[in-house]
Amino acid sequence: MAERARTQAGQDEVPTGDWLTELLDWLKYILLALLIGLLLVVFVIQRNAVIGNSMVPTLHQNDQLLVEKVTKWFGGIDYGDIITISAKDLPEHEDGPNIIKRVIGLPGDTIEIRDEQVYRNGEKLDESYLPSGMTTRVRNLLFEKVTLQDDEYFVMGDNRDVSLDSRSFGPVSKDHIIGTVLLRFYPFSTFGAP
Repeated sequence: MAERARTQAGQDEVPTGDWLTELLDWLKYILLALLIGLLLVVFVIQRNAVIGNSMVPTLHQNDQLLVEKVTKWFGGIDYGDIITISAKDLPEHEDGPNIIKRVIGLPGDTIEIRDEQVYRNGEKLDESYLPSGMTTRVRNLLFEKVTLQDDEYFVMGDNRDVSLDSRSFGPVSKDHIIGTVLLRFYPFSTFGAP
């Protein structure tokens, strides 16, 4: 009976060598969590801040966005999606940040700007997300009418008067697309999908 009491009492005591094992177990889980977090940030999701007014009224200066980076590899980019684009190789943006634009044309589409309206494959677009009275002007005659190649997208900002977009620098290749905007998480008053 006395031996049983000593055994039970001994179970509560941590032998001196086991604290190191427990510490290593904790470190292993912490490192695993950090690795998973790093992989998510590098390959799956990232935060972007809106810089500029090219997407007003949909997005505003300093809005904070979550962008998922997987959809583009599985053909998931669609008309009207808001995407982030690496600006490092785009004319007039080489030194600037990533840019945020709306997808107007997909690979194979023909986009034409005629009479201050946008046409996709010969049909005028209903762009209800634009402010009332907003028109679309040609910025570069090279891109007044363009047929997109297999990996090209035509993008524009919602604030057409100030946006530098595919009307200026041409179609954007899939390799330059970072991802699709999932949601705006700040300011909290506008939380949700843009």
